[in-house]
Amino acid sequence: MSVRPLPLQACLGFGGTVANGLILHPDKKTLIYPLGTTIVLRDRGDLTKQEFLQGHNNQVSCVTVSRSGRYMASGQISPMGFSAPIIIWDYASRKLVHKLILHKVKIQGLDFSFDDELLTSWGGTDDCKLVIWRTKTGEAICGSPTPVDYAIAAKWANLTRNTLITTADMKINVWEVDAENRKLYPSICDTGKRKRVNQCVVIDDKDEYMYVGTRSGDIMQVSLGPKMYRAGGPLPMIELGVLCLQFTPFKDLVCGGGDGTVNLVRLPSFKNVKKLKLQGGVTSLTVAGQGDRGSFELYAGTAMAQIYLVKYDGATNAMTAMLIQRCHFNKINDIAFPMKYSDLFCTASTNDIRMWNLKEMKEILRIEVPNSECEAKDSLNQECHCCAFMPDGKTIISGWSDGRIRAFAPQTGKLQYTIVNAHQKMGGYVGAVDTKCFQGVYAIATTSDSLRIVSGGVEGNVRVWRIGSQSHSMLASMKAHTQACTYIAVKKDNSECVSCSNDGSCMVWDLTKYTRNNSIEANNFFKSVNYHPDESQLLTCGTDRKITFWDAYDCQPIRVIDGSLSADMLSLDISPDGEGFVSGGGDREVKLWNYDEGHCYFVGLGHSSKISRIKISPNMQKVVSVGEDGAILIWDYKKPISDSPPDKNVNFKSPNSPE
Repeated sequence: MSVRPLPLQACLGFGGTVANGLILHPDKKTLIYPLGTTIVLRDRGDLTKQEFLQGHNNQVSCVTVSRSGRYMASGQISPMGFSAPIIIWDYASRKLVHKLILHKVKIQGLDFSFDDELLTSWGGTDDCKLVIWRTKTGEAICGSPTPVDYAIAAKWANLTRNTLITTADMKINVWEVDAENRKLYPSICDTGKRKRVNQCVVIDDKDEYMYVGTRSGDIMQVSLGPKMYRAGGPLPMIELGVLCLQFTPFKDLVCGGGDGTVNLVRLPSFKNVKKLKLQGGVTSLTVAGQGDRGSFELYAGTAMAQIYLVKYDGATNAMTAMLIQRCHFNKINDIAFPMKYSDLFCTASTNDIRMWNLKEMKEILRIEVPNSECEAKDSLNQECHCCAFMPDGKTIISGWSDGRIRAFAPQTGKLQYTIVNAHQKMGGYVGAVDTKCFQGVYAIATTSDSLRIVSGGVEGNVRVWRIGSQSHSMLASMKAHTQACTYIAVKKDNSECVSCSNDGSCMVWDLTKYTRNNSIEANNFFKSVNYHPDESQLLTCGTDRKITFWDAYDCQPIRVIDGSLSADMLSLDISPDGEGFVSGGGDREVKLWNYDEGHCYFVGLGHSSKISRIKISPNMQKVVSVGEDGAILIWDYKKPISDSPPDKNVNFKSPNSPE
């Protein structure tokens, strides 16, 4: 029984921290950007039309497209000491053409020559190599060691494949590339007293000048002939540095700033004529089209995983931005579907709660709680650890890092009520000068009648709350766990619940007497526990990398299978029919198992970091996984059965039997 790939149906997210990662293909129809280990090809006008290129086994660190649009190239980050491959893709067939292995740890960037014949790649600080490749054959032609101050960004000239520019700390180098003799000859540009950390570079159409964006927030104009500084600007400088540069169709410069501004800089005066503020540092700019009288459009990608369509009107000198795609930019802690409804789901992140439309693949609601006290962490908003829908669909309940349970209306996001100090403070910061301590509601669940909430805290208490129309109160506080409670599941008849904890125990609680019925002990940090739909068994996983089946009556182990051979297991979910279940964890693989056989039939690859939560939609059409990379990946649910034909269709005959 072979393991088959789980089809990736859609994704929500954008790798905004990748420099120049958002690219509009030369056909002007497709947006290309990285997300985790996947490269997304998205129709410019329709978010639901997506294609995926999957060949990397770790986070994609750079993407580039050739001038003709025929080829794409992508590089990745690898663990320390391991090779970081480069993949060349054929755009038309969406197939891998070459896999180039020469760099280590990280591919810093890639760029094609103007005629698509050559590809240059440069590594990060642990690699320090500049390599020239032949695109058609995947052959490495030549290379050069590049110390840390040699190559942060690089660019081929527009009219010749004999000139290559690299920029880095305090240095701008012009390389003469002799591909026939496999030689590279560097020359250093003279910038006088202007010592800058150079982060990005573009070259004009005639190959006369290069424009270099710096961490100081200015742009330097350097001639390619004499290799000398000519001019610079703008004043005042752009705060937090220039992260990306792009020419407009009218030969001016648009630069993205670390302060989240898109700046239109006139040439040759270097005057900043227009500035527009976006959310997050602008890491990518790609021109989408032009109009009359200096008007143009471009796409901007930010470090907070936002994609904007920016429009500039040359007649009125007005610049506007329309948000066309947004997602989490940080770790996602939890995911929840409404009961028996599969078109919506919500996610809980380190900064907010967001609700998503599964059909349209877009965000429809965002809930943020400002962090005024900064007890748990010094951040803008409170961290949401867990979320769930009330079965009646009227409320989203959530557990937060300030120790409170908050309930919101799913239509408007309006706060309905707050349970203050739902869980006690636990521990304190090492070296803290005040008495503020860690708090947090780490797990939450509801009863099927929508009248009670069961919550678990960082201190290990499991508490039951009565929710009325006008008030709420605590019914019981059950203490047995000694460490954080990580997950809670409630029986359908509301008579019992089970909680798991980092202390190596799972506790079964009576929800009528509020006493402990049974317990499970193991050398394990339990991360997830689920009832089978018939409630005869429990399924657990944790840091021991095992998935364990337990008898729900006496809590004795029935079966133990290896969930992963390399990393801890963090999440499980069982299908509503009980025939299959999905798992995810530190190995970044989404696995779909047959429940009765305990065999894994499908594996989905796409996440670049730990999978923190995974769920099967109530209609068993989709599997949704979220992780620490901020990506939401949506997979097609497949029935976990073998593809082999039934026995009745197979005829067994001895070799000597007559026809």
